[in-house]
Amino acid sequence: MDSNLPDLRDIHLPSEAVSVWPLAYGWWVILLTIISILLLVWLTMFLRRKSKKIYALKILSSLRANNRDSIIKMSEILRRICVYKYPQATSLFGQQWIDFLNLHCSHKISGSVADLLISAPYMKATSFINTKDITKLRDFCSSWIGENL
Repeated sequence: MDSNLPDLRDIHLPSEAVSVWPLAYGWWVILLTIISILLLVWLTMFLRRKSKKIYALKILSSLRANNRDSIIKMSEILRRICVYKYPQATSLFGQQWIDFLNLHCSHKISGSVADLLISAPYMKATSFINTKDITKLRDFCSSWIGENL
């Protein structure tokens, strides 16, 4: 046995360190799984926000009557969005409510349209309401929903 020892070759170490790259297939699978999960979470959140906006605009577009009830429904839609997005604003009323709405929208309301939004719940059902003001209020609600959801 001792006679074969000189015939053995020496151990040769690699000249370079073992590199991490290229990654093994298992690491690629883990990386793609994590990226897929993150994209799925982002897509779910995006669709949730988009669906709330679509739902609110659909309710708003269904209010085609130019009466006191449609104004009250518009105010309810805005308040429901505030419950979701701005909980501190749900208790606002009067001019504070109008100021809050104007603060969070580039399209502002004032004058008779703002008074209409404030006083509609307290008006008589038979009282006269200007249809141009209702149209302006509907446009404001649409732009407010678009900017805040």
